[in-house]
Amino acid sequence: MDVVSLDIPDVKIIRPKKFGDHRGFFSETYSRKAFEAAGLLYDFVQDNQSLSAEVGTVRGLHFQLPPFAQDKLVRVVKGAILDVAVDIRKGSPTYGRHVSAVISAEEWNQILVPIGFAHGFCTLEPNTEVIYKVTNFYSAEHDRGLLWNDPDLGIDWPVAADKALLSDKDRKQPRFAELGDWF
Repeated sequence: MDVVSLDIPDVKIIRPKKFGDHRGFFSETYSRKAFEAAGLLYDFVQDNQSLSAEVGTVRGLHFQLPPFAQDKLVRVVKGAILDVAVDIRKGSPTYGRHVSAVISAEEWNQILVPIGFAHGFCTLEPNTEVIYKVTNFYSAEHDRGLLWNDPDLGIDWPVAADKALLSDKDRKQPRFAELGDWF
């Protein structure tokens, strides 16, 4: 597998090898052995999957507080997303900055978002399916978020605010300036 760091080096793009022939293809989308060989030491405990029917569906920006904080390994099995990770680690040289990348079934890439980042995505194609592994179990009590289109973050989303499809929860998330010191 290929591993490339983004502008915030703790966030990485991972591209598993894909072997194809006349029947289709085979890919080892996750291997603990390959991850460890690349210096990526994560213990994934849960897989999640979402389907977003419409282009312009925004999910996020989400994170969980310690002790239920989660590293995430995100991949797309159908369609494409613009994936965004915002550094919320107080004291980090990249605190308040974000990185983004297009993750798609066609590109066969994944994004690794470590603990201490708010994470979200916007669908670029209809009927997009996203699968992600996490290193901790979901806890509603520790679930938090940031306002997806907070102008202080400067995220260039591929959808206008009045056209984005959001959950009620994501419409009401706090702004970055209101964020506590959790990481």
